[in-house]
Amino acid sequence: MLVHSFNPFGNLALSSLIAAIPIILFLLCLTVFKMKGIYAAITTLVVTLLIALPFFKLPGGIATGGVIEGFYQGIIPIGYIVIMAVLLYKTTQESGQFSTIQDSIMSISQDQRIQLLLIGFAFNGFLEGAAGFGVPIAICALLLAQLGFKPLQAAMLCLIANAASGAFGAIGIPVGIVNTLHLPGHVEAMSVSQVSTLTLAIINFIIPFLLIFIIDGFKGIKETLPQILVASITYTVLQGLITVFVGPELADIIPPLVTMGVLAVFSKKFQPKNIFRIQKDVKPEAVTPHSGKEILYAWSPFIILTVIVMIWSATFFKNLFAPNGPLSALVFNFNLPGTYSDVAHKPITLSFNFIGQTGTAILLTIIITVLMSKKVNFGDAGRLFVEAFKELWLPILTICFILAISKITTYGGLSAAMGQGIAKAGGVFPILSPILGWIGVFMTGSVVNNNSLFAPIQASVAQQIGTSAPLLVGANTVGGVAAKLISPQSIAIATAAVKQVGKESELLKMTLKYSVALLIFICIWTFILSMFM
Repeated sequence: MLVHSFNPFGNLALSSLIAAIPIILFLLCLTVFKMKGIYAAITTLVVTLLIALPFFKLPGGIATGGVIEGFYQGIIPIGYIVIMAVLLYKTTQESGQFSTIQDSIMSISQDQRIQLLLIGFAFNGFLEGAAGFGVPIAICALLLAQLGFKPLQAAMLCLIANAASGAFGAIGIPVGIVNTLHLPGHVEAMSVSQVSTLTLAIINFIIPFLLIFIIDGFKGIKETLPQILVASITYTVLQGLITVFVGPELADIIPPLVTMGVLAVFSKKFQPKNIFRIQKDVKPEAVTPHSGKEILYAWSPFIILTVIVMIWSATFFKNLFAPNGPLSALVFNFNLPGTYSDVAHKPITLSFNFIGQTGTAILLTIIITVLMSKKVNFGDAGRLFVEAFKELWLPILTICFILAISKITTYGGLSAAMGQGIAKAGGVFPILSPILGWIGVFMTGSVVNNNSLFAPIQASVAQQIGTSAPLLVGANTVGGVAAKLISPQSIAIATAAVKQVGKESELLKMTLKYSVALLIFICIWTFILSMFM
């Protein structure tokens, strides 16, 4: 907060109500007025400025600086990571490596319960970590449909499975964005990552059981219990260790990769007694066999990505760019003129560190992948970059506007006012905290946008009621993941992938009960955790 008061009207209820107008307006624009995300964000930013400048007395220079900072951080690091992640995915498609990856997964077992664990759960999680933004739902739902799953059922299963990975999609951006928000209490992505694990570990463990139960009931769980346990334990333990000790960037890269490998080896030796097929009259498509060398080459971009991101995430690497570090001269800090605050006693500062960016780690992976490929050259990579940019510039621009809104609401004291008002719920608020995240993702379709909007409010309320800010920001994230099952954006992507456009409402009905059940669990569990944190 860079203003003197978050209660300009001398009445906390009125101040918090006025401060909430931008958030309410944004949600109304998306739902009642059916506006596109970009237009909703632009409208909301204008209204936010009209409230923050005259009523909350936010200086014009700081407001301008906040908008600039929001756009800057929307491009670097977020836009940079998103475009590089999708470019890597497109490069593996162009080289034929992705096709081999698909074949290698489908050749492991003809039992569709095992295929569901491999593709719907593990591969889905991996694609969420590598690309995010609807890629895992589209690809995995289509793959399952090609393997004989009913189209809408395939879409539903992938949406449910995504609950195990949605918090750390696209190299951990949903949680990583916390570091750009300057939240009250100095909440950082690492602490949110660690606390979120307390809830996600339970969800991650249960999801494989739920997926098998949906298609084959308790009988299916009994017959594939060893495979389910292999998937659940491997994924849950690894993601827990990574989120606690490494951070969010690799939480959806290493665990699903290792889970696929362990499950594949196990399933090669141990198959269920009864081979389960959903549609017994539909024969599975023939899978092209590949040598071990071909499979290793196909997976090499993502193996390389894992190693490089691990290095980029390591403390020793980050310390290279710290003040007085060996590479500190490569970090450029810019003070925005006219943004000095007599409250914070400092100006708004932008930092540029090209080498240290996670996006640069992905770019390096792309360069190595192209150098190793006989089918893709740098000219092809340039063309694919243009394709990725055309597909993603509008979502990235939308994120920029939403981050600008977040900056203005934070610097202008609007988030503090809303936090003070909501804090009147007292110790009961933690049970309601995940609902904010659930609403945010349902409306925006993005955990990134959701945290940009609501994480400042969650952190502010945590300070007011004396509970853990990382817990509430984590609850905002995990609650948001539960809404990905039913967000219009996810539903539209899923139905389009399995060629069922027009049946969005039917798919929504299929996933709604699972989304609500997850939300209820997250609310109750967050409240329990709040009593000990």
